[in-house]
Amino acid sequence: MQALFLICGAAAAAFTFLDGWYLLRMPLTWLYARWLLPAVPDPLEEQRFHAWVLPSDLDFLLHMNNARYSREADLARCVHMTRCGLFRAIRALGGHTVLAASCCRFRRSLRLLERFTIRTRLRGWDHRAFLLEQRFVSARDGFVCAVLLVRQHVVGTTPGLAVEQVCQRKVESPALPEEIQHWLKYNEASSQTLRAESDVQEKTKSR
Repeated sequence: MQALFLICGAAAAAFTFLDGWYLLRMPLTWLYARWLLPAVPDPLEEQRFHAWVLPSDLDFLLHMNNARYSREADLARCVHMTRCGLFRAIRALGGHTVLAASCCRFRRSLRLLERFTIRTRLRGWDHRAFLLEQRFVSARDGFVCAVLLVRQHVVGTTPGLAVEQVCQRKVESPALPEEIQHWLKYNEASSQTLRAESDVQEKTKSR
């Protein structure tokens, strides 16, 4: 009985102080995509991840908390990159990925127990990162409730090499849509501004 209490206490602490549900869902989602879902040989093919709004996802306005969109998108990207083989290719090349930037545009709230699908598409890549678009689509009427843009950096290798290993041939990145190009320009402008501010601060400290 004491051991049972200790186990329950440890589980409660994990869910209270560590985002236990997320830490449990991510490896289970990866295993599900790796072993139970069919492979998708084309990394440019759209993939769908199904979910629904749980009570734990709600905010005070009784719709899905803004932060939950990013978390569900993480899971959908894990499924996408696992099924198309990009994760395996990147690891084989000695690399790994890290989220560098994301931007979410909200169009309509998702309500309690509403089913939705995250449609993930690899829109292109450059020498450092993959660019993905993820659409949250209501199962009720097909309305696109939110759109998430993601820049997923590849460290230790390049996106082009990873795609080449998956497809067994050299593949050029598709042309990026205009809205993604504008978003990338914003990111670069923001980086330049922050670097300039850092230079000013360093010069001020050195005086």
